[in-house]
Amino acid sequence: QVQVVESGGGLVQAGGSLRLSCAASGSIFSINAMGWYRQAPGKQRELVATITSGGTTNYADSVKVRSTISRDNAKNTVYLQMNTLKPEDTAVYYCNARGIGDSMGELYEYDSWGQGTQVTVSS
Repeated sequence: QVQVVESGGGLVQAGGSLRLSCAASGSIFSINAMGWYRQAPGKQRELVATITSGGTTNYADSVKVRSTISRDNAKNTVYLQMNTLKPEDTAVYYCNARGIGDSMGELYEYDSWGQGTQVTVSS
């Protein structure tokens, strides 16, 4: 199995910055893409940003100019730097990893989610 663990959430004042980290571990053969999603109370989970193994990034319009996603392939880790935070950024942020796993020589596809980390932006 492939596990994903997020860290770095917390309480931040509006206008502040936050850096989220996410590490994937387990029976990883390869990681095709990692990304961040968020879910605010009463709303559906939405994409924040993703990055492929080749470094191609994709951002939600709402965070594009304020955020940077980066990746350390050697550490199977992805980072999300968010600046100029707004109260509407308040949500549980989830990390996702997709790729190919290796279970005792047998390859399989995985699509793993972390437990989420709370980000609260106060006005």
